[in-house]
Amino acid sequence: MRGILAVAALHLSHLRPDRALEYQHIANHHSDRALGGFQAAMTDMNEVNCHAFFALSSLIVVYNFALPRTPGSLSFTYEGQDSTNWLAMIRGVNSILMPSWPWVENGPLRGLLQPGVFDTTETRLPKPADHQLRQLAELCESAAGGEEAVGAYTAAVKALRKCFAKIFTRSSVECEIGTAFTWPVEVPDKFIQLQQARAPEALIILAHYCVVLHHLDNYWWMKGWAAHLMDNIYSELTGTWRDWIEWPSTVIARNESE
Repeated sequence: MRGILAVAALHLSHLRPDRALEYQHIANHHSDRALGGFQAAMTDMNEVNCHAFFALSSLIVVYNFALPRTPGSLSFTYEGQDSTNWLAMIRGVNSILMPSWPWVENGPLRGLLQPGVFDTTETRLPKPADHQLRQLAELCESAAGGEEAVGAYTAAVKALRKCFAKIFTRSSVECEIGTAFTWPVEVPDKFIQLQQARAPEALIILAHYCVVLHHLDNYWWMKGWAAHLMDNIYSELTGTWRDWIEWPSTVIARNESE
């Protein structure tokens, strides 16, 4: 219930900008209470309570994306301070839930799930997207940081191709949250470290993932997130590195104007 109230308060802060700070304070209060209960019970997840864990985990993701954004930040902001990296958060929520997944996918909330969301063998893409990912793959081959970094970048691009395949071969209606959030779960831990270190190659790959996130712009809590990330990634990159994000920037800007 606390998770629902936290998200509801943030939604009201979006709907009532004149009372945004008031509702954000209420949201923070309920969120703190919800997380306290979540952490206390996390070691005792079972067939009965796993459905509540799934519901609250989903609300935690929504809540964090709905928080006010800070210019110049690639992360969330909580009470004026940058908080956890959002890629790591999605991965963390997934790792907590995975042991109970067989119960969740057969439980009362199974209607929220997308069957086979990780099972993608189709990798054919429209020519512009295919060309761009091929160029990214070539960039990865000559990336700095040694074999481990090159391997992490390569794996991230391969996972992005799978995610793109789902996005570009289905109608926008079918591109739901589960599809969009497969990529953060599938990239290696090393890639998360490189992104947190602001490695240019990692930021460029992340910029291309923004094309996927932009498909979720119709959700109030995701609206503008892709454009926000793109602006901040552009600010982080310098010189010719910026040329690498021209395509995703153009795609997002074009869709924003439609």
